[in-house]
This record gives sequence, structure tokens and C-alpha cells, in this order.
Amino acid sequence: MPLFGKKDSGKKIRKDVKDGCDKLPSIDDKYVIKELLGTGAFSEVRLCEHRETAQQYAVKIIDKKALKGKEDSLENEIRVLKRFSARRSDGSGVQTAAPPIGGPRFAHPNIVQLLETFEDKSKVYLIMELVTGGELFDRIVEKGSYTERDASNLIRQVLEAVDYMHEQGVVHRDLKPENLLYYSAAEDSKIMISDFGLSKMEDSGFMATACGTPGYVAPEVLAQKPYGKAVDVWSIGVISYILLCGYPPFYDENDANLFAQILKGEFEFDSPYWDEISDSAKDFIRNLMCVNVERRFTCKQALAHPWISGNAASSKNIHGTVSEQLKKNFAKSRWKQAYHAATVIRQMQRMALSSGGSGTAYGRSSSRISNVAADGTSSAAGGGGGAGNETSGDGQADTATTAASGSK
Repeated sequence: MPLFGKKDSGKKIRKDVKDGCDKLPSIDDKYVIKELLGTGAFSEVRLCEHRETAQQYAVKIIDKKALKGKEDSLENEIRVLKRFSARRSDGSGVQTAAPPIGGPRFAHPNIVQLLETFEDKSKVYLIMELVTGGELFDRIVEKGSYTERDASNLIRQVLEAVDYMHEQGVVHRDLKPENLLYYSAAEDSKIMISDFGLSKMEDSGFMATACGTPGYVAPEVLAQKPYGKAVDVWSIGVISYILLCGYPPFYDENDANLFAQILKGEFEFDSPYWDEISDSAKDFIRNLMCVNVERRFTCKQALAHPWISGNAASSKNIHGTVSEQLKKNFAKSRWKQAYHAATVIRQMQRMALSSGGSGTAYGRSSSRISNVAADGTSSAAGGGGGAGNETSGDGQADTATTAASGSK
């Protein structure tokens, strides 16, 4: 069944991509495809270089066979990225996608750009802006100094980009730290929002699908209620919380308990981790992680908060505490191991179901396999850092099951 309920979506995406190909040479005529940067369930990302200018880009390569039946997910991602990609020429003949019906759109400096698309018999290629600065948490851990003001500046950039998205009628639906990347290795590099595989335009119908990453997902999504832009604000609140202490506001090894915490909005500013954090920062977070959607801040309200727009953010160095907690709770080795464990567990559960095994039997199997799998080395790129398992209807996004220890 098509992901967004459109029976002809597969035909549309093939036509949409092919329209671009009719006007452009093949990808090999224009670009040299180079080394692997990351992999996902249905795609891989590689470095590519423009043959005429030597300008480097990232190319997302989607396997059509693996994507079969989920073509509308790719269509959605391309449609959203086109909306945020201004038509411009760099003098090499490389142009961004044409603006959508309704007038031109302008690129936002904090949203990764789609430049053009290609297609051949087996694959679809998305030429993307190359982002080289690495993931948000990794950069914080590597820094020698880190303050509330640094966190405030990061969140301001995210809020400005998401506010722009919301003005264009787009809800991201999967904001999380691993989708926030530094543009370059420069000390003053800007933050970029990536991965629009789960995003949705509001004019495409009401949203009620449970998707996203549980540790960052809003209560109304878990409650299976219709939802809108406010879900992104909640996620930004969760990210803000983590940026100031290094651990997630909601955590439980049992998903049902985790969901119950989120539905109630139960989180604390634990001592001693929050003792040195300003009251303004705590007030900011409370207004973003508010269960009542009507009372939850919009992006514009959040941008006007003194912690973002004023001088309320403290300049005290909190790097030691935050980096220690980030390493403990979001270490890549942990989420890679968790991915491997969860994959094996799912396989064993399917076996138990097919053989008529009981729920109690599988509880024991899961526990044992988790312990064994912790020594495994299997991993998947594109995820990590979330408290819980990524749930998505996405056909092509770089998905990975992720986990945080939640310990302090």
C-alpha cells in the first residue's frame, strides 16, 4: 500500500525524476562518483565530483528494487527538498531543482540543498550539498569549552530553519541530533538540518501516522491523535535538554514505560547535572516540552524567548559534565551494539512466532541475545543517539535502531 495513500505515486516519482533526466546527461557524464560516506536500509551516500568544476557534492543513491512499493516516500523527500532548494546556477550548468508551483522558494542556509536528480534502470541519484563538519554531539565532545550560550546559538539556528519550514507548510517529523550536522570543520560552522525522508507537507492531508524516533517524538504522536507543526517544537525541546546535560529527558528500557513518560511529559532537571543551568534555560525547555499542544511554544515564540534572543544564557563552561554524559549515553559503540542486538532479537522473535513460541519464551531469548550481541560489530550508518527504536514509514531514509543508556 502506498505510504501516503496515493496509488499512482510510484508512477509520479518515476516521471518526476525522469523529467529531470530528459534535460540532463547521465550522472556519469557530469559527475565522478567516489568513496562511500554512509549507508542505509535502501540507500547509500557517496562523495561525487563535478567533472567540469571539480566541485564536490554528496550523492544519495537509492536502489529501486529495494524501494519497490515505497516509491512515494522518495517522491515526498524530493518534493520537500525541491521546496527548500532555490534555483541558482554556479556557472557550471549545475542548477538546483525548479521551484514548486505557487512561486519561487529560496534556499535556507541551515537546510541541506538538493541540486539535481538522475535516474537509470536500477537506481535514483540525488545530488546534494556536501556537509563535512560531522554530527552535533561528536563536535561538542571534541570541544575544549562549551557553554549555555553555545547551546542557545545551536538551537536558534535549528529554530530559524524549522520556522522557515513551517512557513512553507512542511513538518519535518524526525528532528533528532543525528539529523543535525555541521556544515564544515570550521570553528564557527553553521548547523544544517538533513534527512527529510519522514517530512510531510501539511497540504497533503492531516497527519496521524506514528513515525519518528521514540525518544524525541511528541505525546500527541504516541497518542495517535492528529498532529501538526508542534511535534517539531517538542523534538527541539528534547534536543535542547540533551545539549544542556548530556542525557535524554525520557528513558526506559521498556518501550511501554518510555511512552508513558512521554505521554505524561514526565521529566526532571536532576541535581547535580542541572544545578549550574540557568532558570531561563529550564523555562525555555518547559515551554517546548509542554504536553498541551495549545500551550506549547511555536518556533517564533521560542525564538523570542530570552534564552534565545536575549542574554539569559549563561557563559559558564559546562563542557566537562555535558561531554562526559554524552559519551556515556550516546557513544556510537553503544548504538551500534544496540542495533545489532535489536536485529538479532527481531529475527528470534519471528522464529518464535512461526514455531508458536510464547511471549515468555521470547522475553528470555531477547534478554540473552542482547547480552551476546553487545560484543557484535555490525552497525548501520545514519542513526544513533536516540533513546529507543526508530519507527518510520520511510522507504529510503538511512534508518537504524538506536538506543541510549539513560544512565547518569
